[in-house]
Amino acid sequence: MSCTAHCCAANAQFDARVAKRDLKSYRRKGPSRETSLLLTAMRQGGVTGLSVLDIGGGIGTIAHELLAAGAGQATVVDASAAYLTAAREEAERRQSSARLHLISGDFTSLAPDIDNADIVTLDKVVCCFPDMERLLGASTAHAERLLGVVYPRDAWWVRLVGRLTNAMFALKRSAFRIYIFSNADIDNTIRRAGFTLRFQRRGVPWVVALYERSSVTM
Repeated sequence: MSCTAHCCAANAQFDARVAKRDLKSYRRKGPSRETSLLLTAMRQGGVTGLSVLDIGGGIGTIAHELLAAGAGQATVVDASAAYLTAAREEAERRQSSARLHLISGDFTSLAPDIDNADIVTLDKVVCCFPDMERLLGASTAHAERLLGVVYPRDAWWVRLVGRLTNAMFALKRSAFRIYIFSNADIDNTIRRAGFTLRFQRRGVPWVVALYERSSVTM
């Protein structure tokens, strides 16, 4: 496992208890509303035979769903060992283990050794990493066709919740923190990497967006 300080903090925050809870919720209710919106937008162009790279993929929800929709293979990179254990368990239950590759560690550190993919996703991950430009730079470089992201709105009430949440982490002596970045900066960073916006939905706390590499026609 490649573990930076932030990566190790995430591994401690998303432990076996959290992973078990999230897997149970996924099996009972399916993907969250925001994840479902992103999945629907990606499926509209067809995913049959495509490769998927899910960064900070947790229990592997996006990978499981796209493999079920016909994607050829999927890779999940996550800092949480417990999340990857849950992702493996779900893949075994779905009999899709042979098409799922799990990598433990900090994606930005491991990126040079990870293959590009047709579809790259970051579902509620940008807010969990302190360097937005570094994360999106490595992510866009790996996306051959589509880049899907779910990130917090930069509204004042979201920032307030973020500050309160980080205060709670500090009180619990957790090194993990969340980060609310300028939505315009996120969009500009992705566009500068050669992507155009194909779908966007701005909810109360979350923005769901799907970008397409400008030179690709689906």
